[in-house]
Amino acid sequence: MTSTTELQKIANQVRRDIIRMVHAVNSGHPGGSLGCTDFMTALYFEVMDHDPSNFSMEGKGEDVFYLSNGHISPLWYSILARNGYFDISELKTFRKLNSRLQGHPATEEGLPGIRIASGSLGQGMSAALGHALAKKLDSDNKIVYSLHGDGELQEGQIWEAALFGASRKIDNIIATVDYNGQQIDGPVQKVNDLGDLKAKWEAFGWITLEMNGHAFDDILKTMEKAKSMTGQGKPVIILMHTDMGHGVDYMQGTHEWHGKAPDDELAQKALEQLPETLGDY
Repeated sequence: MTSTTELQKIANQVRRDIIRMVHAVNSGHPGGSLGCTDFMTALYFEVMDHDPSNFSMEGKGEDVFYLSNGHISPLWYSILARNGYFDISELKTFRKLNSRLQGHPATEEGLPGIRIASGSLGQGMSAALGHALAKKLDSDNKIVYSLHGDGELQEGQIWEAALFGASRKIDNIIATVDYNGQQIDGPVQKVNDLGDLKAKWEAFGWITLEMNGHAFDDILKTMEKAKSMTGQGKPVIILMHTDMGHGVDYMQGTHEWHGKAPDDELAQKALEQLPETLGDY
């Protein structure tokens, strides 16, 4: 078992990776990446049953993950590399010509850990539910996990997938929403208010939980509870409360850093707030 102290050390280093990657190419999405770092760290280093050394697209006999909000790719790449899916040094190639680490995850280059191209918002839940249904048909009792942005829930395909998942009793999926209240154009409430999300998901037939996305104890407890609720005829979704840009004071809680890289001065300021714990790439 990975301790919460160790998870925090990993998360600090992953946040450093994110800042350094987007700064190096003056491009990328640091805000949501930083906000979801604690969740992704817990998911890959403690919650999921997966084998980085033996990646396959089918993922038979292991848990699998789908990133629907693919613009937070620097986070996912760091998590995958530090989990052993590929060498950490490859993070240096982020968003560069001929890199496997494109701005949004893609499959053409064959990067281990990536099963679908993502970033066209709204599509990831359909893919995750499809894989979960395939596992049920194969009598594979492992779980499919997925992550979505709250602004992404403004896409109609999400709700079509939600209907499908409940009507087909796809109960081996745990989806999570990054509920930070921010999207590229401003606060979600002002762009297109989502209303009572918990009531909506419950009305669509999903078991709905909530958690603090920056407290490892709560993340682990809630994920364990979610796992215990699979196999009961309903899909599970978690509304994860986070701060966009968490860990960097000038980025935190604002949409302004959704898709903007820090300059030299601000990148250094961010890195000073994030202790190097595992060694930079």
